[in-house]
Amino acid sequence: MKRIFLLLILFLFSISCKKENIQISNDNITISSRVNYIEGFNSLTLTSGKFKNVIPNKNLPFKKAMLLNSSLIGFFSELNLENKITGVSNPEYIFSEKIHQLINENKILNIGNEQKYDIEKILSNKPDVIFTNYVPNFANTYEVLKSNGIELIFLDDFMEQDPLEKSKYLLLFGKLLGKEEEAKKTYQNIEDNYKKIQALSKKSRSNSLVLCNEMYGSQWFLPGGSSFVARLIKDAGGDYILKDNKESSSVPLSFEEVFVKSENVDYWINISPHKNKKELLTMNPNYSKMKVFNSGKLYMINNREKDNANDYFESGVVRCDLVLRDYFKIFHPEDVTFQSEPLIYMKELK
Repeated sequence: MKRIFLLLILFLFSISCKKENIQISNDNITISSRVNYIEGFNSLTLTSGKFKNVIPNKNLPFKKAMLLNSSLIGFFSELNLENKITGVSNPEYIFSEKIHQLINENKILNIGNEQKYDIEKILSNKPDVIFTNYVPNFANTYEVLKSNGIELIFLDDFMEQDPLEKSKYLLLFGKLLGKEEEAKKTYQNIEDNYKKIQALSKKSRSNSLVLCNEMYGSQWFLPGGSSFVARLIKDAGGDYILKDNKESSSVPLSFEEVFVKSENVDYWINISPHKNKKELLTMNPNYSKMKVFNSGKLYMINNREKDNANDYFESGVVRCDLVLRDYFKIFHPEDVTFQSEPLIYMKELK
């Protein structure tokens, strides 16, 4: 009897060890400081900011996905996952020709816009998952979608300020949609290219002072010194006029404040589309007083633009290495590394 009791204890102990091993073997994959996922024995737990999704492994990979914000389109295009998209919002802001072709073939539905989504159309399509940014005004809509068995994943990618961490969302989409190995290779290529350009910029002797954006009304909204754009400028070897600012959001300044800070600026980038510098002056004649307007280089972000859609905000979100290369070419015209390669997203304003 004693021997049977000891054997029972050993059996129970071995089971507990196995359970513990299963827990220990869970893979915790960090996408960014905000996003990570853990692969468990029966489910995948995704954490995105304050939101958490526990997704049963039997539901993966997702076969039918809808996107409520066009900034995520680039990730699907990069992984050739367009055929898994069954619905999008605001198609007029989507650049991808393939997505528009699928919309025209009624393979992708137009499910509305940020003012109102077509809930009936969404529910009748029965997507496995919807990816979106969280908008408090749509809290009731989200509950309706969840109650109908749709996995709702809030990513809020606009809050990411590290370009490579945002590109790393590829790994998440690869995992959730069955393109894990392709996503790893694609991201590795982007990271390698990005770091190569970073290394080149550190070797360069030039130190170009950089100004961003333009005035809207009475204020000039500059990217904060800890923002996504500021990081790209720094990594490309530019000297951003607000580099010491700690904000990640936009910083509103008056024309006079920007005028003083940009006294010795060499490059003015991320200007909205204009036909020429003369047209820019019609927006604000005070630009003519700026040294950079008269003797510097001005660049818009509309080299890949079609109607209301701009690929800088689509594929550029994913291919931060290509955006960085554009900035590097602009800030370091003396460097011949990418001399034969044209700008992709940027266009000079003359």
